[in-house]
Amino acid sequence: MRQAFKWIAIALGCLIFIIGIAAVVLYSIGRSRLNQTYNVDVAAVPIDNRPETLERGKHLVEAVVACGECHGEGLRGRAFFNEPAIGTVVSTNLTGGKGGVVGTYSNADWIRAIRHGIGPTGKLLLVMPAQHFQNMSTADLGAVIAYLKTVPPVDNVPPATELTPLTYILIALGQFDDIIPAEYIDHNAPLPEAPPAGATEIYGEYLVNMATCRVCHGEELAGGQAGPGEPIGPNLTPSGELGGWTQSDFFQLMRTGQTPSGRQINDFMPWRYYGQMTDMELAAIWLYLQSLEPAQTPINLAGGS
Repeated sequence: MRQAFKWIAIALGCLIFIIGIAAVVLYSIGRSRLNQTYNVDVAAVPIDNRPETLERGKHLVEAVVACGECHGEGLRGRAFFNEPAIGTVVSTNLTGGKGGVVGTYSNADWIRAIRHGIGPTGKLLLVMPAQHFQNMSTADLGAVIAYLKTVPPVDNVPPATELTPLTYILIALGQFDDIIPAEYIDHNAPLPEAPPAGATEIYGEYLVNMATCRVCHGEELAGGQAGPGEPIGPNLTPSGELGGWTQSDFFQLMRTGQTPSGRQINDFMPWRYYGQMTDMELAAIWLYLQSLEPAQTPINLAGGS
């Protein structure tokens, strides 16, 4: 019996050793993925300070792209994700104040960050939804950059992002690919042109892409989750709750955060930003969502709200 226990102990020790080695290897692979350097040439984007350009940029930043949702009040930068098991993800100060990037970013740096998810040093920007911003037109990208350069300076030196060893291991296993889009987006994709602005399905699709709706509601807009522990984004196709709504109901949600039944939605949904869109823009989004093929909510998300 004593001999059997001895061999069991040896086997368990070997297993623990193998698991430990595997964890170290995966941790190193995960760190290596995040520290990879990308050399991306960016296309030139016209950037000017005409009043109409700045007005368009301000509207996009504040109402459509909703930069403040991650970058905080006044775009000062903040810790927008904090989960003990995962770590803390901190956004950049986008102003010209102390700790901000306006004084150091070139036009190419802005384009690389927004459209490619890559910082000035060539390293990827964690959780930057560049895969969706790639759909932003040349004119709108230029307007956003032009406006960001004029944002009032805020002195704030954000702390560094800190991830746990578990997160690096999960990154190595491919569990968090969606937060490192620089790895998989097409960096050679041409700059698109926006469809004509109007209350149309095609313009609604353009706005949905810029507003990064798929980050929370899934690639098919049938329901999703932005990250571990985050609220579940409901199904936005006609087979979801919106299938029984009117356009007025949708406007009410986007402007007040209340459903037709009077339920206040989770503030994780940045309706205070999106509610600043024009009636035409919200109508376009509504038409696009109603045009989608009905899709079933993923089983692992069913019942969430």
